[in-house]
Amino acid sequence: MTTLQSPMLDAKLAHVRELLVRELPETPIEGDACLTCSFQAEDVLLLYLARELWSAIPVLFLDTGYHFPETYAYRDRIAADWKLNLTNLLPARTVTEQELEHGLLHQTAPDRCCALRKVEPLFSAVGSYRIWLTGLRREQARSRTSLEEIADFTLPSGIIVRKLSPFADWTARDIWQACVSYDIPLLPLYDVGYTSIGCKPCTSIPTDPNDPRSGRWAGRKVECGIHIQAAPNR
Repeated sequence: MTTLQSPMLDAKLAHVRELLVRELPETPIEGDACLTCSFQAEDVLLLYLARELWSAIPVLFLDTGYHFPETYAYRDRIAADWKLNLTNLLPARTVTEQELEHGLLHQTAPDRCCALRKVEPLFSAVGSYRIWLTGLRREQARSRTSLEEIADFTLPSGIIVRKLSPFADWTARDIWQACVSYDIPLLPLYDVGYTSIGCKPCTSIPTDPNDPRSGRWAGRKVECGIHIQAAPNR
């Protein structure tokens, strides 16, 4: 185990490892837990730590069809190098099919686009697991300031999953220091100024240096919807 320069960061890492040991089953089986991964720094660091306990933990990636080429290349590199148990979650329609039917929803109705290409595929998949691991942090957005490390999350189907966000109180600096210490390669888009990276049409360099998500959806919204509990279907 690598020892970091900061005792506070060492303590935070120890806490995350303790949480994972406590919450993940000692001998995991299919359906126990999954980790959603956008291949941003937080998710990759969480994946690194979770794989210490369960090397074959199911990793879910929302393949919207709109990601940056760099994101796809980085995903494939990490998946190969780390031998990930990766599932690419696909929407019901391809990008071409959706655009032929609805036009450019990411411009005209971004909430609808996210619902079709992110929310529906993710919620359908996560419902097959008891535990859902995420790299969410409170610092990421105003909408996440009340984020809990452990919380029950109700899906539209009524299924309740145990949602773990071990980095809830971490700062961006914490994440970067840990990744550097463990020599984890990161998505190259960070090097050109991106701080929160989603689909290419809806992601830009942040407009507010104090808001890492100000480059998402041109400021029209702050969440895609996968971390918002929906009312159960009737």
